[in-house]
Amino acid sequence: MNDLGKKKREWIFLIFCIGVTALAVLRFDSLLALLGKGFLMLKPFLIGVAMAFVINLPLKVIEKKLLTSLPAKLEKSKRTISIILSLLFFAAVIAFVVMTVIPQMGRTITSLGQKIPVFFQNLLQQAEILLADNPQAVEYIESLEYASINWQGILNKTAEFLKNGVSSLLASTVTVAGSVLGALVNGVIAFIFSIYILTQKEKLKDQLKRILTAYMKEKPRERVIYVGRLLYHNFSKFLTGQCIEAVILGALFIVVMTVCGMPYAFMVGVLIGFTALIPIVGAFIGCFVGAFMILVEDPVKALIFLIIFLVIQQIEGNLIYPKVVGNSVGLPSLWVLLAVTLGSSMFGVVGMLVFIPLFSTGYTLLKEDVNKKINEGGGKK
Repeated sequence: MNDLGKKKREWIFLIFCIGVTALAVLRFDSLLALLGKGFLMLKPFLIGVAMAFVINLPLKVIEKKLLTSLPAKLEKSKRTISIILSLLFFAAVIAFVVMTVIPQMGRTITSLGQKIPVFFQNLLQQAEILLADNPQAVEYIESLEYASINWQGILNKTAEFLKNGVSSLLASTVTVAGSVLGALVNGVIAFIFSIYILTQKEKLKDQLKRILTAYMKEKPRERVIYVGRLLYHNFSKFLTGQCIEAVILGALFIVVMTVCGMPYAFMVGVLIGFTALIPIVGAFIGCFVGAFMILVEDPVKALIFLIIFLVIQQIEGNLIYPKVVGNSVGLPSLWVLLAVTLGSSMFGVVGMLVFIPLFSTGYTLLKEDVNKKINEGGGKK
C-alpha cells in the first residue's frame, strides 16, 4: 500500500511538472514578463548581496589582521568597526580617483580647446610639406588651411541648441526626477540590506546550512556546499587579484611616464589603473584617452606613449596578469577571453566581471569530474 501510494505521488508530481512545462512553453511571453517583474522587485536585494560581497573582502582583512587586539569593551563592536573602516576605505579610493582625474580632466579639456586649432593648423602645414610633390593635394590642403574655422560660431550654435533644449528638458523633469528617486530608493535599500548581511553573516550561514540539512540528503547537500564555497573562493580571489593588478599597472605607467618626461603622467596612470578593473579591454580605454591628450600636446610623445603602452601591456599580459589574476582563478587565458566576450555581449561590464569566476568554477568542476571518470574506469569504452 505504501509502494502504491508512493508511485501515485510520483505520477502526480510528473503530471504536474509536464503541465507546468507545457504552460511555460505556450505562454512564454507572459512568463518572461513575469520573470522581468520579479527581477525588478528583487533587484535592490541582489545589488545588496553584491555590495555585501565586495565590502566583505576588506572587512575580513580588517577583522583578522588589524583588529586582533581590541580592548574587551570594544570586542562586541568589532564587526561594526570593521564595516565602518571598510566603507571608509572604499570612500577614500573613490574620492582619490575622482579628485585626481576629474579636476585634471577639466583643466585638460580647457587646454585642449585652446590647443586644438593650433594643432590642426600645424597638422595641415606638415601634411603640405610631406605632399609637396603632389600639387593637387597641396592645393586642397591650402584650401583647408585658409578656410578658418569659426570656433566662436560653433560655440554659439551649441549654446543656442542647449537653450532650445531647455523646454524639452523641463518637460521631462518629472520623469527624470521619478527615475532618480526610484534609483536612490533602490540604492538605499540595497545598502541597508548589504549592511544587514554583513552584520549577520554567520547567522545567515548557519540558517542556510540548517535549511540544506532539512531538505536535502547528505551527498547532494555536500555537493551544493562545495560548489558554493568554490564560487565564493573564485569570486573573492578574482576581485582581489583584479584590484591588485590594476594598482600595479597604474603604478607602472606613472613611474615609466614620469621617467620618460611624458605629460599627464599621474592622471593617465590613475585612469589606466582604474579602467584596468575591466578585464582585458579596460586598459585600452585609458590608453585611448591618454594618447589623444598627449597627441594634442606633442605628437612625438604620443607615439612614444603608445610604444610604452604596448611594452607594459606585454609585461602585464605575460607576467603580471597570469600570476596575479590567472592563477588565482585557475582559468586558462583562452577561457578568460571567452568568458569576457560572452559576459560583455550579454551584460556589459558587469558580465565581464561575473563570467570569469563563473567560468572558472565550471572549468574546475568539469576538470574534477573528468579526472574522476578517468581514474575510476578510463571513461566510456
